[in-house]
Amino acid sequence: MKAIVIREFGGPEILRWEEVPTPVPGAGEVLVRVHAVSVNRTLDLQVRQDGGNYGVTLPLVMGNDPSGIVVDVGPRVDLAKVNDRVAIFGGVGCGSCQHCTDGNQGSCTRRRMLGVQCWGGYAEYLKIPAVNCVPVPEGLSFAHATVIARHFPLAFGECYLADLKKGDWALVMGAAGGLGSCLVQVAKTLGAHVVAAAGTDQRVQAAVSLGADFGVNYRRHDLEREVMRITEGRGVDVVFENIADPALWPGAFNGLAPGGRLVTVGAHGGGLVTLDVKRLYQQRLRVISGLGAERREDLERSLRLASAGALRVLIDRILPLRDAAAAHRLVETNEPLGKVILDPTLQPSRQKEESDAALPQ
Repeated sequence: MKAIVIREFGGPEILRWEEVPTPVPGAGEVLVRVHAVSVNRTLDLQVRQDGGNYGVTLPLVMGNDPSGIVVDVGPRVDLAKVNDRVAIFGGVGCGSCQHCTDGNQGSCTRRRMLGVQCWGGYAEYLKIPAVNCVPVPEGLSFAHATVIARHFPLAFGECYLADLKKGDWALVMGAAGGLGSCLVQVAKTLGAHVVAAAGTDQRVQAAVSLGADFGVNYRRHDLEREVMRITEGRGVDVVFENIADPALWPGAFNGLAPGGRLVTVGAHGGGLVTLDVKRLYQQRLRVISGLGAERREDLERSLRLASAGALRVLIDRILPLRDAAAAHRLVETNEPLGKVILDPTLQPSRQKEESDAALPQ
């Protein structure tokens, strides 16, 4: 089979289109013909550049969120069958701990990240435990299923960790990004009032179009002041802060109401920020890590909601897998409004147009 392989760290030019052996599924495993996998701006670019401190072993095939069709099954598989359309849960658990047996592979202490600590979906075929496969409803495209699999389970998990309730106020940072756009919708699904913050007017408008009640361009306006104006001086109950930009963190943190919660699971803005510990304890605030919050049942729920038209995803474009280097260069510009998807079944020099309008209404 063909795959995009990295044998060294570096720029997009190190992404190699190679012939590698097609894997054979073992006990409890299936073989999936990949039809879509996304280019994740934080995860994939970090892994390609320097490994991102994820414990990467080279050579590696990246791709954390593939979806496709089951074409072969190994012994002792009863969760999937040939011709099933499936999305892949990207946390590969040990299969034997309590978290795994409860269907919560995201919290497994021996979990491996697909496309990071084990070979992933930048390939024509993928071998994966059957327990990681979740059925994709008819009418939902593989591209949409891929975006949903990557971010919506985590968005639900972050909302659970934040104890977000109906009537709460929530501030979503990076609200038009892959995770941010999902958080906006999940928070609205749970009945919260949502303030969407992003770095351009276009991105703010995109988040508002997904259901946010208010939008703030944090490059043009004082974030803390705008949050307080919108909430009439109250502040928000929850901040979803997945940027960790030292210049933006204070505005988000200071926008919390007393007793508020800040949940984070990303750091593509740098990662090192200054925390006002005095305000933290005086205002009874909490900072919570959302890492490992995703659950299989949340992916199943997300796919059902998307199939019914209740959740939408932003897709910028779909490119052939062979054009992975060009896709990485595009994502590095930060210009795409929505996900860039790679499709191993698409011929080179072709681009597939697909938008959220393709979802069932």
